[in-house]
Amino acid sequence: MTDVRIAPKSVAPGQPFQAVDFNLLLTPAGQLDTSDEMATAVVVALMTDALAGPDDELPDSRDTDRRGWWGDVDAKEIWDGWPIGSKLWLLSRTTITGVAARKGATTVQIEDYIREALQPFLDRRIASRLDVTVVRAGVERIEARIVMYRGDELLLDLRFSDLWAGIVVSAPTG
Repeated sequence: MTDVRIAPKSVAPGQPFQAVDFNLLLTPAGQLDTSDEMATAVVVALMTDALAGPDDELPDSRDTDRRGWWGDVDAKEIWDGWPIGSKLWLLSRTTITGVAARKGATTVQIEDYIREALQPFLDRRIASRLDVTVVRAGVERIEARIVMYRGDELLLDLRFSDLWAGIVVSAPTG
């Protein structure tokens, strides 16, 4: 059987290339960067595709891929974990709608998906309170703010903008 090699188009067959650059995970001193673990965990929870349920409407009716992460299979039983990811990807072909739409306002759907993805942080008492604010910020833009608390202490305050062109707009600032 032939091995498969995945490389950028600019790399000629047989030529070496750096597939992954781990420098992004290191401090300037070359140490493992362990700062902002909560922000990293929240971004992973939101930006990883959760498995769509059997009743969820997929963005493309011709596609049967419900996505999800293979590591979520039996996560509870194997490593006492929980499924990671959000269903925000289900909105990838959605137009921004108001409350009168059949499925309700897109902002409400986004807030629900964010809360669902971050609920394990509350269940495991990693955070004690979660505030999610989702607002329409233009014709084709929605912004989200996620604030987490542990007791009375502010644990995390993330703002997202531009997750997808025409839907949510995103990458944390701050």
